[in-house]
Amino acid sequence: MSRSKWQIITGALFIIISAVFYLIHYAIFRDSHQILLDIIGYLAFLPLQVLLVTLVMDQLMSAREKRALLKKLNMVIGAFFSEVGNHLLSLLPDFTSQMEQIRNDLVDNNDWSDKAFSDMGKCISQFNYPMDSQKGNLEDLKKYLLEKRGFLLGLLENPNLLEHESFSDLLWAVFHLTEELTCRADLINRPNADHQHLSGDIRRTYFLLISEWLTYMKHLRDDYPYLFSLSARMNPFDPNASPIIK
Repeated sequence: MSRSKWQIITGALFIIISAVFYLIHYAIFRDSHQILLDIIGYLAFLPLQVLLVTLVMDQLMSAREKRALLKKLNMVIGAFFSEVGNHLLSLLPDFTSQMEQIRNDLVDNNDWSDKAFSDMGKCISQFNYPMDSQKGNLEDLKKYLLEKRGFLLGLLENPNLLEHESFSDLLWAVFHLTEELTCRADLINRPNADHQHLSGDIRRTYFLLISEWLTYMKHLRDDYPYLFSLSARMNPFDPNASPIIK
């Protein structure tokens, strides 16, 4: 039975049931005037009922479903950082001379409070760390990204990622950087314009990676304290990071 046919039959059945009850009401009380008043009253309330059900309740249900979906997506994001992101955060600083400033912004005086997250967010939003594609080892970066390409492609197969725009942007930035590096046989002898282009790609990836890491850490702090504890101890920006609790 098609869905539309089932809906028609169901609708007709409810109308018949309603009519039967009105007939029973008339057979017992013989008051057609009261029946007419009831029908008009119900019809008058119908727009309000539609408003409450379709707008208010629908919005509440949508918000609840979105929160549940974001929780599932944060599991995917956690897998990304465990498999790719954390190590990538340790590779990309080789391409900047401002690592001490980054550590100062993301490690020093960081007690993971709301104020600390706010301060770190402001630092990242004003991301002004210069990146230089000639400063780090592009061959190692290329090799690592190619090793993780299959895992990243698997993440893109998840259609729910479209609901998480910032993480989707990060994945596309990582893929783009991978393609740029893969297309170049020689990553050492390059013209200055090409050097600047790759520097921009690395900078974009690093900015989105740090931003997403910060958002993910706040999610862990608020919802999964036991996972947050290890992630905080293994802060990729802290050169003295250790899983050992002191």
